[in-house]
Amino acid sequence: MSLPLLWHNWLLPRLRLGPRGRTAANAVFATACAAAFGIRETDYDLHAAPHHAGGYRDSVPTRPIGEARLGSLGVGPCGLPDRRVSRGAGCSARVGNEVVARHRAGRVAHRGLCWGGASLVAVAVGYGTALAIPPVRTRLAEFATRATEVDLAEWVVVHIPIGTVYSEELIFRGVLDPLLDEEFGPLGIWLGATAFGLWHIGPARAAGDSVLATIAATASAGLILGLLRRRTGSAIAPALLHLAVNAGGAIAPRIALRAIRTGRAGTDTLDVRRDPCG
Repeated sequence: MSLPLLWHNWLLPRLRLGPRGRTAANAVFATACAAAFGIRETDYDLHAAPHHAGGYRDSVPTRPIGEARLGSLGVGPCGLPDRRVSRGAGCSARVGNEVVARHRAGRVAHRGLCWGGASLVAVAVGYGTALAIPPVRTRLAEFATRATEVDLAEWVVVHIPIGTVYSEELIFRGVLDPLLDEEFGPLGIWLGATAFGLWHIGPARAAGDSVLATIAATASAGLILGLLRRRTGSAIAPALLHLAVNAGGAIAPRIALRAIRTGRAGTDTLDVRRDPCG
């Protein structure tokens, strides 16, 4: 838990990189964490008792397929020597494990895509509803004055998907959450959410936001993302939800601001002298 926090709150700010440099550095760090600690794609069976308190099931069977069939036999069904039987059992085990692993990985990915797609649609509907309500639209437009360091299109297409979603989901939901569940059981989800909140201390200070409020908000978001990870067994679903929330949070205020400026917002009132959209 301490390694990502030291990186994001202490070392990365001291590198004094621009937005492109920070995005690249975060992506490299996340990839290095995944290479060092491994990514556990898991199959969470809702209808069976979990293997441990965290509720995760390994995607690869703990006992090789074929071992029970041939491993304890002295000869094969055709009277083959022991050595040939053991070789056949080993081959069957490897092939069987690969087939089962691919099947479970496909099932996990499909479940992640379904839940992630539904989450993305729900977020889009939420932002659309907010833009349709004049008081909420006006409030959204106020956030548009917080201009990003790069062009909005680059921010949404490059920095949010790679520097934020890829990096954070790989570190927290891909690597850290399964490890915490294995070590701490039901407490793992709370530790993961807390770490996700503390990860945002540096950005909050850089933006001049309340550190405590940022930790509380992002820890709550981390709890939701962690629950989605555990519900689906895949990091795909929380990644899509994360992408939808962050991208929508960058785009919706600009849409609201333009609507007010062009008069489509009816009776909305807002001081738009600092229009970052030009």
